[in-house]
This record gives sequence, structure tokens and C-alpha cells, in this order.
Amino acid sequence: MDAALLTKLERILAARIELVPDLNITSHYVFSRDGYAALVEKRNGAFGNVGTPGIVTERGFAALLWRGEQGVFVGRGFELMATEEQVVAIRAFDRDLNEALR
Repeated sequence: MDAALLTKLERILAARIELVPDLNITSHYVFSRDGYAALVEKRNGAFGNVGTPGIVTERGFAALLWRGEQGVFVGRGFELMATEEQVVAIRAFDRDLNEALR
């Protein structure tokens, strides 16, 4: 493992972000924290682009989208209105994940 990858992994751990193990997804890594998750491209043994973060529910993954000024978690066949606290938390997760992977 090269030094740059090790540094990124250390930053991920410091941000309390978890790499979800062995989901049989070959094209992406799944990172999560506090019920929020995001896909990150696997690119030549490293990390690529970070996808839109979302919430993981009993009904599946739902990405945070905006309808005017209202955040809405939208999944396959369901929607949940986002609270202000959820918006703050998911933005923090997204920021921390992107900073860790730079």
C-alpha cells in the first residue's frame, strides 16, 4: 500500500467513517457513518469519484435531493422528507468523506 492511500485511510478512520465490507460490488466502495452512505468509484486500486450521499433505511438507500428549499430522501418507490438535523449530518458526512479522499 502506498503512502498516499494509507494517508487517506487514516483520514477516513479519523472521521469515524466506515468502509462497508464485502458487498460483492466490483465497481464501487461503500462508505458509511451514522446511517448515511455514499458510493465511491474503485479506480486502479485507488478511490475515484464520490457519489451522492444518502440515508440507509429499512426500505433501502435514498439519496438526498432538493425540491425548492426542502430536502427529500428519494429511494426506489419511496420518499422521506429530510429534517434540518439530517441535512446537517449528511452534509457533514459528505464533506468529511470528500476531504478524507483528497
